[in-house]
Amino acid sequence: MRDTSGIDLLGLDRVLRRGTGKILEETEDALFLYDTVSKAYFLACEDITLGLSILDGYADEYLTLLSVTDIDLGRAAFQRYGFSDRLECYQAAWYGQPPETDPEISVRTAGREDLPLLISTYDLISPEEMEQVVERGSMLFGYRRERLVGFIGEHLEGSMGLLYVFPEFRRQGFGAELEKICIAKTMEKGFVPFGQVEKDNRASLDLQKEIGMTVSDRLLCWMWK
Repeated sequence: MRDTSGIDLLGLDRVLRRGTGKILEETEDALFLYDTVSKAYFLACEDITLGLSILDGYADEYLTLLSVTDIDLGRAAFQRYGFSDRLECYQAAWYGQPPETDPEISVRTAGREDLPLLISTYDLISPEEMEQVVERGSMLFGYRRERLVGFIGEHLEGSMGLLYVFPEFRRQGFGAELEKICIAKTMEKGFVPFGQVEKDNRASLDLQKEIGMTVSDRLLCWMWK
């Protein structure tokens, strides 16, 4: 199997390494797989004709959530298969040693009892998906001196995100600290920490670079129905 360690391929790499990714098709120029946890399909291919020919075999019934590493192919797929929305984003990844974290910030893993707070506070994913994130132990609550300052999590396919800092604690560096803690914990599991940033979100892109994340030069595309 090809090397999937490059920054643009880290989404595919994560689901394969954790054992939830099923390779559906692999050629010299394309890799197409399905993740049993997130129910997402991933396509790494830079040839639009080849990529669409692969997707054609799955489009009628299965393609409801798709990630494509090449933006031009992603835009073509979005138009061809009737997706309702898409996100064009850069990939950010942490390479090197674990980051230093603020010893005054502590974290705990969120449990089911925390779902009402999470669902009422964060509406960028569905309540059902939030419940799955919590059940997987993938959401961390951050505290400073026993006061809850925010939370950060891991999306079902393995990327870091779900970051939220409560209003009274914003602009104090807590978002960066929570992300660094999440990076360190991801590395403890043996994975390369990565996440996606919407292409026009300059504040988030600047934060990734400030922390020390490497940001991809190319856009990738998520789309869903």
